Amino acid sequence: MTLDLLGAFTIGLLGAGHCMGMCGGIASLLSIGQPNKTPTTLIVNYNLGRLISYALIGSVVGGTIAGIASLSQFNHALAILRIIAAAFMVLLAFYVGRWWNGLLIVEKLGQSLWKRISPFANQLLPLKHSSYAIPFGFLWGWLPCGLVYSTLTWAAVSGSALGGAATMLAFGLGTLPAMLLVGTSATKLKNLQNSLIFRNIAAISILVYGLYTGYESVMIFNAN
Repeated sequence: MTLDLLGAFTIGLLGAGHCMGMCGGIASLLSIGQPNKTPTTLIVNYNLGRLISYALIGSVVGGTIAGIASLSQFNHALAILRIIAAAFMVLLAFYVGRWWNGLLIVEKLGQSLWKRISPFANQLLPLKHSSYAIPFGFLWGWLPCGLVYSTLTWAAVSGSALGGAATMLAFGLGTLPAMLLVGTSATKLKNLQNSLIFRNIAAISILVYGLYTGYESVMIFNAN
């Protein structure tokens, strides 16, 4: 489990370049109605809400899958799901490296849900108080994202609601360095994460982790 948490954190850290594409827009939204530039408190509260949303969905998915696996008494259930999760890591590696954008198909699946959630987020604007950035971030945490969906497959095979929440929280913490720089040094960080060398290193790292976990899961599956 510790290795999975480290992996989830690393995925968030290395893949945050994808999140940076939305940073400028989020900074603008948080700035609506603010007399000065976006305060640091708003950025922190926004990310707090985002992390809460990740932990919640991770808990729901992790607990649900663990319950189904337990009720079905199918010993191979989590091993099979872990193989699927490893496959998502491979897709994510191709996505981060910009070798193939097949993961965008998965992102589109969440568009219908986001269309129902986004109006609630828009109703919070302009933010009347810095504390409003927390529910705003919570709602924006449901924005369709292949990076989030890929990590969510790991939360699904964590074996418990607590494990699922921890996995998604670790991922969210990995994205914080990039997201906390919204409106400040975001451009420099985005340039670094969009560089060919960084992208390839990040993609290869995720690919190796996904292939290793997939191999390990196949061995566990065969052993059972």
